Amino acid sequence: MNKTAAIILAAGKGTRMKSDKPKVIFEFAGKPMINRVIGTANKLKCDLIAVVVGYKKDQVINVIPPQNNIKFVEQKKQNGTGHAVMVTERTFQDFNGEIFILCGDVPLLRHGTLKLIQDKHRNTKAACTVLTAKMDDALKYGRIVRDENDQVKKIVEFKDATVSEKNIKEINTGIYCFNSKDMFDSLSEIGNSNNQNEYYLTDTLEILNKTGKLVTSVQLDDMVEASGVNSKQQLINLESEFNKRREHFEN
Repeated sequence: MNKTAAIILAAGKGTRMKSDKPKVIFEFAGKPMINRVIGTANKLKCDLIAVVVGYKKDQVINVIPPQNNIKFVEQKKQNGTGHAVMVTERTFQDFNGEIFILCGDVPLLRHGTLKLIQDKHRNTKAACTVLTAKMDDALKYGRIVRDENDQVKKIVEFKDATVSEKNIKEINTGIYCFNSKDMFDSLSEIGNSNNQNEYYLTDTLEILNKTGKLVTSVQLDDMVEASGVNSKQQLINLESEFNKRREHFEN
C-alpha cells in the first residue's frame, strides 16, 4: 500500500495583504484558508501532513485544529520553495511514499484534481508529477519547458526565463506529487544561482530528468482551482467565484 503525505507551504507573511496577520489564516468562506487546504489533503488520507510555518508561526498553528497526522516545521528564514521543502527532510526521514506539495494560500484546489495527479503518478511510476495549466496571458508564472517527446523537461521561473521561454503558454501551478526519496535526493543538488538567490523547488525537475527519472504532468482545466490569494481584493474575487460554484469546488 502506497503511503501518502503532504507538505503545505505556509511560512510567508503575504506582504500584499497589507496586514500584520499571516496570509494563510485569513478567512475564506468561513474558515481560515490553511484549514481548507488541510481538509483537501485529508481527503487523500494522508499519513502525514507537514505544515511549513514561519511568519508569526504561533498564529498559524493556533487556527489549525489538532490532528495526529499534522506536524509543524519552522522555516526560520525564507530562502525559496526548495528551501521550504528541505526543512521538512528530518520529518520525513522514516517515510517512504508519495508527497504532495500544496500551498496554504490556494484554497480552491479540489480533491478530485489531486486524485488525478495521484493516479497519473502511480500509473506511470513517475518521480514527479506536476500540475500545469494553459493561459493566454501567462503573466509571471513559471513556464513549463517540454522536450521533443512532449515530456516535461524543466520549469523556468519567469525572472530567469529567456524571451522565447516567456512566450510559452503552459505554466506551473506550484502543485506537485513527488516520490519522497527522489524529491529529497534532487533537493540536495539544487543551488541558488538565480536572480532571486533562492532555492527553487522547480529546479528538481531538471535534475530528475538528467538522472533518467520520469517527470509527468496533469493539465488543469479550471485555473481558478490553482489561484493563490495575494491581496484582499483577490480574496474577495475568489470567494465570490467559490460562492457561485460551491458544489463544484467542494467535490
